[in-house]
Amino acid sequence: MISPLHIQTVREVVRTGSFADAARNLGYTASAVSQQVAALERACGLVLFERRARSVRPTSAAFLLVSKGNDVLSALATLERELRTVASGERGALRIGSFPTASSRILPRVLAELSRVRPGIEIKLSEGEPDELLPELLDGDLDLQLVYRYDLFPRGWPDQIVETPVMDENLVLCVPTEHPLAGRRTARLRDLRSETWIASRPDSCGAQALLRLCGTAGFTPDIAFRSNDYAVVCGLVGCGLGIALVPALGCVPQPGLRTLRLSRRTPRRHVTVLRRTTNTNPLVKDAMRGLMDVARDVEAEVSGATGP
Repeated sequence: MISPLHIQTVREVVRTGSFADAARNLGYTASAVSQQVAALERACGLVLFERRARSVRPTSAAFLLVSKGNDVLSALATLERELRTVASGERGALRIGSFPTASSRILPRVLAELSRVRPGIEIKLSEGEPDELLPELLDGDLDLQLVYRYDLFPRGWPDQIVETPVMDENLVLCVPTEHPLAGRRTARLRDLRSETWIASRPDSCGAQALLRLCGTAGFTPDIAFRSNDYAVVCGLVGCGLGIALVPALGCVPQPGLRTLRLSRRTPRRHVTVLRRTTNTNPLVKDAMRGLMDVARDVEAEVSGATGP
C-alpha cells in the first residue's frame, strides 16, 4: 500500500537524484530511503529508479507517482487542517434534543450565542418529550438532550448517560381572573378539590405529577381538558374553562389569567441535560457552558415572575 511517507520520499529522491541527498534532506539514513523505495516498488510491481554507481535515474513510473502523489499530499494536508478545525470546535456539528418549553425559553439564546462565537459550525435541533428522544441520544444521533423530571415523579437514566442539573422551576397555579383566588398570592391544594382542571396528556409526567400531588391532599382532580401545549392550557384557563398547574417555563401570559403559588409545599420541576459518557464532540463543552449561563438568567426571570 502506498503511504504519504513513501510519496514524500520518492518525490525528494526524484528532485535530488540521489538516495543519499534525499535522506539527508528528510532526516533519514540512505539505507532507510533505499528500503522505503524498495518496499514501494514491491508493492507497485514497478521499478521506480534505475540505480547507478553514484546516482539514481527516475523511471516514468516515478514521475507519475510524484505527479499524482502531489495531489494526494495536498488533499491530505487539507484534510488535516480541516480535522484540526473540528478538534478545536471551529467547525463541526452539534445536535441537541429538547422539550418544547426549554426550546422556547432557554435554547434560542444558547444557540444564538454559539452561532455567534462559532460561525463555522452546524447546529441541529430535535424537539420531543424525554422518552421520545432518548433513543436518539443513546444511538449517537444527539450530542445533548434537555430533559425534565418532577419532584413527585422521579426517574433515572441508563448507565452510559451523564445527567447535569440545569435549573429548577416552581409549578405555578393558573386561575381565571374572575376566580375567587385570583387576588391571592398563594392557595392551599386541599381547597381546590372541587375545581375543574386542565392538564397535559394522561401519559405525561406533568399529568402524573398532578395526580400524585392531589392524592397527597386526599382527592383526585377532575380533568376536563388536556393539551401538551402550555400556551393552549393557559389559553383555556384565561377563558375561564378551569385551572391548571404548569411549570414556570410553560406559564404563558394570557388575557384573563392570573398566577399564584401553592402554599406550604411548592412542587418543582427540574431541568437537566443528558450526554453520553463516550461523546468526544468538542462543541459539547461550549454548549454546556452556554446552557448554564442562560439557564441561570432564565431561572431568575421565572422566579421573579412567579413570586417568592
